Amino acid sequence: METNNLKDVKNYNYGIEKIFENAQDFLPINGTDYVELYVGNAKQAAHYYKTAFGFQSLAYAGMETGLRDRASYVVVQDKIKLVLTTPLSADSAIADHLRKHGDGVKVIALWVDDARKAFEVTTSRGAEVYFEPVVEKDDNGEVVRAGIRTYGDTVHIFVERRNYNGTFLPGYEPWESEYNPQSTGLKYIDHMVGNVELGSMNKWAEYYAKVMGFANLVTFDDKDISTQYTALMSKVMTNGNGRIKFPINEPAIGLKKSQVEEYLDFYGGAGCQHIAVATDDIVFTISEMRKRGVEFLYVPGKYYDTVQQRVGEIAEDMATLKSLGIMVDRDEEGYLLQIFTKPVEDRPTLFFEIIQRKGARSFGKGNFQALFESIEAEQARRGTL
Repeated sequence: METNNLKDVKNYNYGIEKIFENAQDFLPINGTDYVELYVGNAKQAAHYYKTAFGFQSLAYAGMETGLRDRASYVVVQDKIKLVLTTPLSADSAIADHLRKHGDGVKVIALWVDDARKAFEVTTSRGAEVYFEPVVEKDDNGEVVRAGIRTYGDTVHIFVERRNYNGTFLPGYEPWESEYNPQSTGLKYIDHMVGNVELGSMNKWAEYYAKVMGFANLVTFDDKDISTQYTALMSKVMTNGNGRIKFPINEPAIGLKKSQVEEYLDFYGGAGCQHIAVATDDIVFTISEMRKRGVEFLYVPGKYYDTVQQRVGEIAEDMATLKSLGIMVDRDEEGYLLQIFTKPVEDRPTLFFEIIQRKGARSFGKGNFQALFESIEAEQARRGTL
């Protein structure tokens, strides 16, 4: 029997295969190479992501490797690489970025077969240059990188590493550490969400379509994502193979300040709101992360009163999901389970989503109401609603 949620999803989640086909293939992307965060103290941030999220030490660059302006620690879990970078002096662009934004995502690096071609095709279509192609070499081979700008101060770096077999990138050395906690089961980056200013969503959606050949997978408006007080609008952009998905959010007019407006205020402009990371066993992952001190948004208990009716039969025990605060939604392809951390720094900006897809390729539309209520409750506690 078809659930009400499935009927609703059919109104917006149609023709996914056709949408992927519509994404142009002039910029083939193999996946996310790494994500670089500028942080106030990279050594301590690395310890946090290892301890709380289950990442392990991979590589390091700093004064010991010849750098004088910054230190970077690279942590890894399965296919996810986070680069945590801090300035070594107040007189640097990294320090300026931190003063304005606080800890947050600077670089979303994309793995490509030909970085020069990726740079040429995107800049010819209107992308603003971050840096031109450079060849970086060491005893393990060479890497070609090039960069373009996107929303706010965020950038994309194209990484070509087919002629490199080192630990991470030239200039980095292996980071040997006796402290490598057990993985929490995180596998890969599912999507990354950008928050942009009111009236800018279409501009950046068109940017990804024109400059990078992405297609609009799904659009949400203020009727889909809203509460009594706040709302937002979103367009999800995807590349041709579906490995890269960038939802772009903007605030919608509401009675009070929305989560997007709060983010823009505290981040000092547009930026990456959250990183969604995938797992094959969300119950194990969240159980482990809770034990390690990660804080998650509270889901109202009444949410689970109707969830079975909306999503139908699932393999997981509903009582277990409720105890952990994990939400469930279904589309025509299957279902998904998801949960959101609280911000991982003191500014209410960057947070993480943990997601397990069991066939579903949508974005949890049926969970938006509960999610918004949870976020508004946190905003009210902070006095920013």
